[in-house]
Amino acid sequence: MGQAEQYLQAALGAFDFGGEVVGAVRYGMGHINDTFCVHTQPGEDPCRRFILQRISSGAFHHPDQLMENIVGVTSFLSKEIAAAGGDPARETMQVVPTKDGKSFYADAEGGAWRVYPFIEDTVCLQAAETPELFEASAFAFGNFQRMLKDYPADTLYETIPHFHDTEDRLRKLKAAVAADVMGRVKDVQPELDFVAAREADCSVALQALRDGKLPLRVTHNDTKLNNVLIDRESGKGICVIDLDTVMPGLSINDFGDSIRFGANHSAEDERDLSKVNFDISLFDVYTRGYLEGAAGALTDAELDYLPWGAKLMTLECGIRFLTDYLEGDHYFRTHREGQNLDRCRTQFKLVSDYEKQWDDMKAVVDKYRA
Repeated sequence: MGQAEQYLQAALGAFDFGGEVVGAVRYGMGHINDTFCVHTQPGEDPCRRFILQRISSGAFHHPDQLMENIVGVTSFLSKEIAAAGGDPARETMQVVPTKDGKSFYADAEGGAWRVYPFIEDTVCLQAAETPELFEASAFAFGNFQRMLKDYPADTLYETIPHFHDTEDRLRKLKAAVAADVMGRVKDVQPELDFVAAREADCSVALQALRDGKLPLRVTHNDTKLNNVLIDRESGKGICVIDLDTVMPGLSINDFGDSIRFGANHSAEDERDLSKVNFDISLFDVYTRGYLEGAAGALTDAELDYLPWGAKLMTLECGIRFLTDYLEGDHYFRTHREGQNLDRCRTQFKLVSDYEKQWDDMKAVVDKYRA
């Protein structure tokens, strides 16, 4: 029995599900939190489902702050959606309070549990099977940015400090090189040279923030396709989920992480780099959907820096993989030797592709910026 299962019954008893709980089973493909689907039978009404999660104490050290962020953002989104004539119960996550009115339940080990209603008739995809689905996710994330444009980002907690601080990621890489605890530095000189040639790039977005060119926004910080629920019938992205990393940040990073993840056709750990190629047509599709969803919420400077978002998020991710490889693969889960180094190399190959198609990327943004 896993640790989460030891406290499952107590957690179920902490919430009012509006009916008899008839089952709770492990659910989803996430690697961070322990997630269960709870089935209830509210009298003669149809069975209802809920998502019950035990928040990872390893990834998130302050669940009270994390849940305060989520409650604030989802409450704000609910009002925005309702004012526009939408359905808040379907278009944003809803936090179900505990029986004593709190946003989460703490078990005997201090583990934090929270509940959301299950949003029915939706699918969560691990990969974009069509460009249309990729665009649907883009619209959802752009719309998420639009709806939160007036939310005071500086009131949010940093649930993971320095998460997209590319300068800090570079410092940590240099520290890993100096320590060389695994004796691997001698094998990665080409990758280190690649980073050294782009050291100044690591400060581009952060300096623009410090200079007041880029505004601080409410950002999701994990804008992969599988964090958007797609309506089963319409194929539209209707709800952004997994809000654990919602915190102050840069809109270009949210945009860029989606490009890093989705605008290519290769596996993240592909060994044959000839198969790793940036697809400008997918960049076009995503940019169109994202800017349509954002509906003018982004500033001209943010639009100018969108290609930088793609480059920096991909470079940063490659740096993180390389750092973890040098430190002994303790952060990213690996299934074979050298996997993190292969992941690093795919990211750096994509960065090289962006650089070769930089003018094309800017032209795409200009095409849709109006």
